[in-house]
Amino acid sequence: MSSGAKRGLSQDSDDGPHPEPVKRLKTWGESNGDGQKRRHADYTVGWICALHIELAASRAMLDRQHRDLLKIANDPNEYVLGNIGAHNVVMACLPSGQYGTNNAAIVASNMRSSFPSIRVGFMVGIGGGVPSDGFDIRLGDVVVGTTVIQYDLGKILSGERVQRTGIPRVAPHDLLNAVSKLRALHESMPSEVPSVLRHMLHRHPKMARKYAYPSQYEDRLFYATYDHEHPADCNRCDPLKVQPRPLRESSNPEIHYGGVASGNQVVKDGRTRNRLAKELGVICFEMEAAGMVDQFPCMTVRGICDYADSHKNKQWQRYAAATAAAYAKELLSTMAPSRIEAMPTVDAPETTPDDMQQELQARRADLLGLLRFEQLDSRHTSIKAAHRKTCEWLLKHEAYKDWLDPSKLPQHHGFLWISGKPGAGKSTLMKFVFGRTKKSLLAGKATASFFFHARGDELEKTIFGLYRSLLLQLLESFPDLQAVLDDLSLIPLNQTVCPTVEILKRLFRGAILSLGQRSLTCFVDALDECSEGQVEDMVRYFEDLGEEADENQIKLRICFSSRHYPHIRVKNGLKLTVEDQLGHKDDLEKYVRSYLGEVGSENYTKKIQDQILEKADGVFIWVVLVLDILNKEIRDGRLFAIENRLRQIPSKLSELFKDILLRDNNNMDDLLLCIQWILYAKRPLRRQEFYFAVLSGLNDGSLVPYNPEQFTADVMERFVVSSSKGLAETTKTKVETVQFIHESVRDFLIKDHGLQELWPTLGEDFQGFSHDKLQQCCLRQITLDMSTEIPTAESLPRANSQEGRRLRQTAAEKFPFLGYAIEHVLHHADAASGISQSDFFSHFPLSTWIRLNNVFEKHEIRRYTPEADITYILSDRNFANLLEASIQRHQDAFMPPRAERYGLPLFAALANGNQQAAEVLLGQGQDLCDRAGILRYLNCRKLFESPKVRTPLQWAAEKGHGCIFSFLIGTKLFDLTTRDSKGRTVLHLAAMGGDKTIVRTLLEEGLDVDVPCAADRTPLLYAAEHGQDSAALLLIEKGALLESRNSLGWTPLFYAAMMGGESVVRVLIGEGANVNTASDSLMTPIYVAAAQGRETVVKILYDSGASIDQEEKDGETPLHRAALNGELAVVKFLFKHGASLDCRNKRGLTLLQHVYANGHTDVVEFLYKNSSAEAREEFDREREGTDGPNITVVPSMPEIDSREAIAAELRSQEIVLKTPKEVESIGLERWSPMLPAFDHSEDSN
Repeated sequence: MSSGAKRGLSQDSDDGPHPEPVKRLKTWGESNGDGQKRRHADYTVGWICALHIELAASRAMLDRQHRDLLKIANDPNEYVLGNIGAHNVVMACLPSGQYGTNNAAIVASNMRSSFPSIRVGFMVGIGGGVPSDGFDIRLGDVVVGTTVIQYDLGKILSGERVQRTGIPRVAPHDLLNAVSKLRALHESMPSEVPSVLRHMLHRHPKMARKYAYPSQYEDRLFYATYDHEHPADCNRCDPLKVQPRPLRESSNPEIHYGGVASGNQVVKDGRTRNRLAKELGVICFEMEAAGMVDQFPCMTVRGICDYADSHKNKQWQRYAAATAAAYAKELLSTMAPSRIEAMPTVDAPETTPDDMQQELQARRADLLGLLRFEQLDSRHTSIKAAHRKTCEWLLKHEAYKDWLDPSKLPQHHGFLWISGKPGAGKSTLMKFVFGRTKKSLLAGKATASFFFHARGDELEKTIFGLYRSLLLQLLESFPDLQAVLDDLSLIPLNQTVCPTVEILKRLFRGAILSLGQRSLTCFVDALDECSEGQVEDMVRYFEDLGEEADENQIKLRICFSSRHYPHIRVKNGLKLTVEDQLGHKDDLEKYVRSYLGEVGSENYTKKIQDQILEKADGVFIWVVLVLDILNKEIRDGRLFAIENRLRQIPSKLSELFKDILLRDNNNMDDLLLCIQWILYAKRPLRRQEFYFAVLSGLNDGSLVPYNPEQFTADVMERFVVSSSKGLAETTKTKVETVQFIHESVRDFLIKDHGLQELWPTLGEDFQGFSHDKLQQCCLRQITLDMSTEIPTAESLPRANSQEGRRLRQTAAEKFPFLGYAIEHVLHHADAASGISQSDFFSHFPLSTWIRLNNVFEKHEIRRYTPEADITYILSDRNFANLLEASIQRHQDAFMPPRAERYGLPLFAALANGNQQAAEVLLGQGQDLCDRAGILRYLNCRKLFESPKVRTPLQWAAEKGHGCIFSFLIGTKLFDLTTRDSKGRTVLHLAAMGGDKTIVRTLLEEGLDVDVPCAADRTPLLYAAEHGQDSAALLLIEKGALLESRNSLGWTPLFYAAMMGGESVVRVLIGEGANVNTASDSLMTPIYVAAAQGRETVVKILYDSGASIDQEEKDGETPLHRAALNGELAVVKFLFKHGASLDCRNKRGLTLLQHVYANGHTDVVEFLYKNSSAEAREEFDREREGTDGPNITVVPSMPEIDSREAIAAELRSQEIVLKTPKEVESIGLERWSPMLPAFDHSEDSN
């Protein structure tokens, strides 16, 4: 409500003459509507701001402002009272110049004392954002603080180290529930924040200059390491230090949910910001909320005005304050008054209802489910159990006993690192000791394990899988620790995927530090099977965690095993080398004695055993393989050859692998293909997949549909062993995959150049050769005649239908390798770099692949049309090498788009973040575009996913994406005269977008500057409507008709006036536009500006000579229409400059009667106060039911989507417009009750 409305009927108002004393009307501030005055106890929502600009924006959110109440003694706060919907709200601001947590706490405490019924609290204002990979925060965005932590609260420890003692405080449950409800709503429809902001500016026009979106200022995020150099502003800062970010489609603020860091100091350094944000897991910094969480449990809402770095400035503060206030209003509007629970007091413990506890437990269960993955314990399961009576030496080892001794934890911080040679038996030892530890657990003790697996899936060989697994095991062992999952700053309420590595580390740390007197023992095997960079980070993390646990007297033990790492060391910890241990040598001796066959006398047997152990040099896998070889000689009766065969066997493990693979020349093609599939498959193959994958590469006609009676599990397992000559096996896990028996086999083939030794004729590019072979295998499967099992018709059941799922299942069962072949054939062809793929392109069955891909695709939107071309598919999937070769063959990268999901190949690449493919598409010898500019659109999926109602060129022109437009028009593939569904050309849409370069380019291409659309609107009309002053001026300079009219006689000035485009109004008037021109219905530009409440535009038009008394065809003046629409500020201006209040419409109603019927109380008060005595007396008589006609109540016009319905509603009320065509021809996005809402949904496509 405007300030004039707040003053009501005060006698000192200077809004106009006072002909005589007037009868006073009641104001909204005096009663609840039931005759009772408001009391302090009537206010249930507390709202606190730190700055006066924050309070100004918040006050503008009130639906109505209430009169002040008497102050409570000893309360120095000043309050603003009002209501938002059914909620009575009290607002307060910190004293001028006093900020920080302490001052906020004082204001909050006083508010609680004076308004005892407050049940919901808000802290609303501005803050510094923390942009990151997970949060694309921009200036003007809103951060909702689901938790608050004070970052500058702590204690100094030894060595001048500071330990923070601030703990995250979670927002009240009622508000978090409301947040969940609102976020769910935002999943299907946009936030109301932009609408609330527009309404604010309508009601408070004076705020438009400072509180509207500051488009004149750039949103620049400088690299954290680049400090501000010049005190005035950032105009002299190095533009090369600006961090590139993808463009947003809209300037509307986005909402982010997470932790807020609060303190008494301003953070003005990018490095400090990033460090604190990483440590605390926060996305925003501010200075008050931490002081309020105890006195005033509340939701912290912050509009982002800077990035908490040295480039801070005040340019965005007011707009950011407005976006925060608008969100708080939207959130409060979703809460029914009856749902608001009492705010907990400081002393009273918070009680959790049963249903709340059930919801909490359900959420925790869901999050635990996100931590699980299919291969969670696959490697542990697949490791063979230790031979009987082996490995037990470790339990008696001094280092192991010291590791278990609680009194020695301060010395080694719980670290034990077991190292050894490849194949020494470390994994078996770890499985053994983990099993023993788990069996002997007592109450209050837990154990967890993770076995890295380089031959497994991604999660089995990365720290992402490690942290997921360890955290899950810990939380399942001690369910009370699951409380760490309740931290909404780390895991939002709408979390649907597993949290990131950094979040998992924070959660695991939090759980460890909450163990108390309990203990956890972790076993992590095969660190060498994870990338060295990840391992180094992990070791440092556990070092720090072990030290922190020791300082807090928490029993945490960690046992690592790995090959000998030359670079990674731990400061504290125990070490143990497997092959140097007597117990390990004893285990080898036990194993040899148990598994070596009878070779003769006891002395001779002892001699052979000693020779085996000596050559083994502590490597267990060597012993296992050699015993297999020697036992075969024994089974064949060749006892005489045992000693000689043993002498021939190399002692080096890699040489032994070579010896095994070359022991005969049988089935070498099988061996080569087996090795290629295990080494270079995109993922580990299941046993059935592997069997048919190898068959597909053997050109003997053996590739047939799967028959489980013929191809039994035993048959396929024997093939795995025989084809690999015993160096591969099938894992004994839930998902049985084929792998080498040990990682050292892979090392021999690749690192020790075993492949070149075994197949020297294949050259050095064995990897490229192998991928080429594997794509041939995939193609052979794809081109197999499968018509008897899989329908060949192009029409398929929908992907998510029951029929679609059944078809996928049938195809997978009958052809186990087909799914892999379809998904990865292009990957293997793309990876075969250095090998020509001409034959691949010549023989690739595109239509068959599309049909089969659509069979296996689970999501309908990801399916391709039968007409999809190979260039689009390669761009969509980021196969850059193939894409480049395809373009060289066909030059079809820029063919006009077809009905695919993203239309153009370039759009598909950008939408999916496929930078390599995009660079190929942009690098075809065309200097047509700003490549770096276009690549900023990577990952903007929603931007390119719009319904295809326009050509890509039209889309780029309308949205103002200049670099993409320049690229597209340079391809010469688009007809510039093509019209969209509304008959608009690309020039109309470019005028809407307002990019001068695009408009100029199109005019230089020869487009008619005054070309009309289907509704007779020229490009200048569109530029005027959308406030594009630069584009409008350019069109005028190029000869556009300044007085061009649409089918209703509206000129460009009408549209500019209606939409409030002050700058474009000035441009049009400056170029000579007629300010008193009339439409077919005799409306004038000042009439439509008044109807929309565009006070500044009304002033511009008036100052330029516009008539304020000119009537439209129904006899309404601009003041009449402004009053009917509740635009008080415009009414005051027009009245002040001589417009008459004493007029009647064609029904004979006075302006006061008509406006009263529409319910605009503030306008009625003003009219009553300033109308003639005769008009007031007539009004009073009718209200009292005396002489005179009854007042006809005209209902407010609802927003209606259907143009037919709009026209019908207008006709029924005898409003200005008569037909759907008239509504269409105006084409307004939002209009007054006399000219109602117009569906612009197509414009957003």
